[in-house]
Amino acid sequence: MSANTMQLVIHSSYFIAALLFIVGLQRMSSPVTARNGILWAGAGMVLATIVTFLYPGMSNFTLMIAAILSGSVIAWVSGKKVEMTDMPQMIALYNGMGGGAAAAIAAIELFGGKDHGLTFAILAILGGFIGAVSFSGSLVAFAKLQGFKNTTLRFPGQQFINLIILIGIAALGAYITIQHSSGNIVSLFFVLALLLGVTMTVPIGGADMPVVISLYNAFTGLAVAFEGFVQQNPAMIIAGTVVGAAGSLLTQLMAKAMNRSLAHVLFSGFGDAATESIEVKGSMKPIDATDVGVMMAFANKVLIVPGYGMAVAQAQHKVWELTQLLIERDVDVKFAIHPVAGRMPGHMNVLLAEAGVPYDIIYDENEINSEFESTDVALIIGANDVVNPVARTDPSSPIYGMPILNADYAKNVIVVKRGQGAGFSGIENALFFLDQTRMLYGDGQEMASELIQSVKSI
Repeated sequence: MSANTMQLVIHSSYFIAALLFIVGLQRMSSPVTARNGILWAGAGMVLATIVTFLYPGMSNFTLMIAAILSGSVIAWVSGKKVEMTDMPQMIALYNGMGGGAAAAIAAIELFGGKDHGLTFAILAILGGFIGAVSFSGSLVAFAKLQGFKNTTLRFPGQQFINLIILIGIAALGAYITIQHSSGNIVSLFFVLALLLGVTMTVPIGGADMPVVISLYNAFTGLAVAFEGFVQQNPAMIIAGTVVGAAGSLLTQLMAKAMNRSLAHVLFSGFGDAATESIEVKGSMKPIDATDVGVMMAFANKVLIVPGYGMAVAQAQHKVWELTQLLIERDVDVKFAIHPVAGRMPGHMNVLLAEAGVPYDIIYDENEINSEFESTDVALIIGANDVVNPVARTDPSSPIYGMPILNADYAKNVIVVKRGQGAGFSGIENALFFLDQTRMLYGDGQEMASELIQSVKSI
């Protein structure tokens, strides 16, 4: 095969791989086609990987194959073992690896110290900087969500120090671009970029961490796109651009769902789980599962609001069993999903789909909110901040203005909760103290089982 023919095959294959990425991502936008979309995108990645071996001048095949095999085994095992509750931190970890890979590509190019032109140098530096920040920042986010590091680190002048680090990075980047410097200067550039990722992320509390993960996802895509230009690889350019755009949209969605601007997430103190709770007047009123079962069995409409607590309790299968019993009794049952109910968009949808809940009874916040007023029973299982009415009523609350599910408009509200603690943001929930609210204390899965027995006994 001639060199020109080989180049045509390689670039055509990269283009097809990029199209497969786009089609796959588009199909991932719906739970119905998400699994199929993953297969499409995976096929694109397999094609791009195979074609890379054909690239002229490619060597170190043993190392490449070893890296691919070891990475595949680790990903397969960890992917099989990870719980749905741990999916956000797994995303953070894998996203960080992508940023680190982009930074590594840039480092190899920059350490050579060769003059490939101004555009080449600028793109390599930008990709290296963004990738390094995404790598170290994502690792900190993973550590926070995994519980390795639950506390935040804040001190006076922290943002000023970040600014100084950023100025240092910019100065070193400019020097490397102009002088084609390598060695210690490039090393210092990457050390500072990695440090900035850490110092940007450690002050941010757990409640805001999903927004940060989404932001770093966008960073990783952007870094990969820049390095794609450096490597003249169309698959990297297109895939990186698509991931960067998707990550940016996801970040906007997350921030809007929490009524948080990106600047507030990165530069303010809210989001720490230790935030001081707001006093709420009244008391929580307990109820037993038998009474709740009767209430739901004779209701006309029941809306179920799942949250992270349901995921932790692994109660989704029991909740679906309860739902089926109610539907058999001609009760209109629907699921109301808030965008950040599971700490990441789509988290609850996947969890419910795993339990076999049909897609046509799962509704997003905007679709379902108008129905709470005509709802006989709103069953809150493991959700907290996303149903807190102070977001509508108390301008002094840190979550004021955050779009919430209107569970407090329902005629009766049942909250399944382990204890009387505050939510992930550390803010007391006024919903729990309303006259129509009753607290069903206990583990989500156990309480769902008791509700099933109660409904069956009627």
